[in-house]
Amino acid sequence: MWIQMRMYMLIGILFAIIYGFLLFVGAAIGYSGQSFINMTVILAVGMLLVQYMIGPKIVERTMKVRYITEADNPKLYRMVEEQARKAGLKKTPRVGICPQSMPNAFAFGKSKSDARVCVTEGILNLLTEEELKAVIGHEVAHISHRDMAIITLLSAVPMIAYYMYISMFWGSFGRRGRNSGGTFAIAIIALLVYFVTNLLVMYGSRIREYYADRGSAELGNQPHHLASALYKLVYGSAKVQKGEVKKVEGVKAFFLNDPSKARDELNELVEIDRDMSGSISMGELDAVRHSKIKLSGSDRMMELMSTHPNMLKRIKHLSELSK
Repeated sequence: MWIQMRMYMLIGILFAIIYGFLLFVGAAIGYSGQSFINMTVILAVGMLLVQYMIGPKIVERTMKVRYITEADNPKLYRMVEEQARKAGLKKTPRVGICPQSMPNAFAFGKSKSDARVCVTEGILNLLTEEELKAVIGHEVAHISHRDMAIITLLSAVPMIAYYMYISMFWGSFGRRGRNSGGTFAIAIIALLVYFVTNLLVMYGSRIREYYADRGSAELGNQPHHLASALYKLVYGSAKVQKGEVKKVEGVKAFFLNDPSKARDELNELVEIDRDMSGSISMGELDAVRHSKIKLSGSDRMMELMSTHPNMLKRIKHLSELSK
């Protein structure tokens, strides 16, 4: 419940910021406040709608998604079908496999009825059946919570601010006299608003990851199975060549974990795997619940600039779900 409350508060704060900012800009350049807001929002929504419509195609092409039927991979297909049924989805998401050796999974689509759950070949070769089921539960929870639509909606706020920054910045060079200085000042404020709201959107994305982790547990998957899967994903991603990670840079926000942070996260997580088995047991996760975690300043800064939570904090959160 507290996770949902934080999300509602964030949505309110973001739209209050952008509404106040647009009122300020409209007054500063001599437009009627409400008409200026309407004009800007209509433009931003139009751009967002285009992005929303073509987004799935971009993800498909980037990840080279191959959609399968039950006959192609009965275990994976039935796993998605089972988790979707438990989540109360009326339609089973399309199931896809990507040829990448980097282990990961993700969900995307324009709506619940258009949803797709995809995994890489790397994750299929890495996880146990229970771990994979917990991962699928996480992705299905994203669909059930309408996370794709929510994050897309939130992304409109920094998009509006960035549009204002670009138009005002270049507009300041096209004007002469005192107005050019005022326009440039508005551009700088718009850039600041863009930076702040973008950080808030990334914070919202991190909240959604925690919420989807909880959603997987609510579908009956043991938290230690998801924690173990996340640990294996970090380990597997840390071994992948940097060039392969760069190829998916544009879509990594959809992933279960951020592969670009894997090498740094691995050093933190090895201490959890006390028996050095390469997985996290129920007992090891319980030990995390009774321990305190401390993040360095660099770890906190890295998380602030990321769409995914710090992995140690995330596993700590999973340990609290196993009470």
